[in-house]
Amino acid sequence: MDSAISSFRPSAIVVMGVSGCGKSSVGQGCADALGWPLCEGDAYHATESIAKMSTGIPLDDADRAGWLDRLAALLTPEAATGGVVLTCSALRRKYRDRLRAANPRLGFAFLSLDFDQALERVKSRPGHFFSPALVANQFATLESPTGEAGVLTLDATRPLADLVAEIAAWARPAAPRAADRHAGDIA
Repeated sequence: MDSAISSFRPSAIVVMGVSGCGKSSVGQGCADALGWPLCEGDAYHATESIAKMSTGIPLDDADRAGWLDRLAALLTPEAATGGVVLTCSALRRKYRDRLRAANPRLGFAFLSLDFDQALERVKSRPGHFFSPALVANQFATLESPTGEAGVLTLDATRPLADLVAEIAAWARPAAPRAADRHAGDIA
């Protein structure tokens, strides 16, 4: 982890990436590890948006506007007191900026993988509303967040436990060093 990332401690985390990258599994693991609630972004889509995606029709910015507003409300410092983990594709910079506007200490864990891996994972999910036909659209829409402030980029093909451990270590406040804990005892 580079020093810019290691010095940033998010008060809330968005686990992001294209469909099939593992947002739900990694998000749940992070929520468990940190003791923070998990908010599944898919649960906040409008019924009409779910119907569109299930028939292979991609969402547009108008479809996403209300969804992003609902997600942003979950991330405000007041709502995210004590931390929160949100799963959300957050494919475009403007979507991430909309979420950042709700909480300046928002961090993004970007789960990166290639098209073939994502397509295979989406095809293997039984009963999920997201059509495999939309994976190409996700990659066409994706504006990589690598290099943006407050973004931790991870290879989504790594073991789940490793991904969760790295994200949790990034989000968890650093424990005080033993010398710092006892410095007040000397006076």
